[in-house]
Amino acid sequence: MRVDQPLLQRSTPVSRQRNAEPQQPVVIIVDDDASVREALSELILSMGFEPVCFASTRELLDADVLDSPGCLILDVRMPGASGLDLQHHLASNGNPKPIIFLTGHGDIPMTVQAMKAGAVDFLTKPVRDQTLLDAVIAGIAVDAKRRADAVVVKRNIERVETLTPREREVLHEVARGRLNKQIAFDLGISEVTVKLHRGNVMRKMEAASIGELIRAWETLPPAMREAGAARTFERVNLASVR
Repeated sequence: MRVDQPLLQRSTPVSRQRNAEPQQPVVIIVDDDASVREALSELILSMGFEPVCFASTRELLDADVLDSPGCLILDVRMPGASGLDLQHHLASNGNPKPIIFLTGHGDIPMTVQAMKAGAVDFLTKPVRDQTLLDAVIAGIAVDAKRRADAVVVKRNIERVETLTPREREVLHEVARGRLNKQIAFDLGISEVTVKLHRGNVMRKMEAASIGELIRAWETLPPAMREAGAARTFERVNLASVR
């Protein structure tokens, strides 16, 4: 089967797909050509994934499927907003959904633009089934890793929020590679107190080693890490003028 050829069977109705609660990854197909949507649906179903089809980017944005695990297969040129417009919209709204572009009207500048913006692949019609399936598998893997990373980040943020302000300062100093005596000097406290705070940090962050603690620190959003740096810098400056 080639995706540029229409299928005789109808794919799963969009209304039923939208109401489904699939456990497997969802492959969202957006193409204004009904025969392409149908062919792609059959191909995706053959892999055991759930296809959800839309004829336009507007239809997709009006549905509630973008938060589902999986990836997108987008045509580039469609009535209304293009696939590239949708890619920009999703990125601007903090939804880095993996996207595979599939188009019969691609060119090099368009390909470069899409890939620089994070597309998994940019394919032209007609496309070999295996080529498209490889791209879909890659897109689903990217999404799975992003979701797993997001779980780790959320967990570490929640743990940091259990720290006292002083423990956060100590965490920041440890992440900088500072020794206990250096931290004690910077914060104006005893080395024994630093050790106590560091032990509390290790326990609350559930870190078995300093290396694990630093890796957890590095997963935090930049704003949270910079806030810790700003507090330490302020204390060092105050100590220097006393």
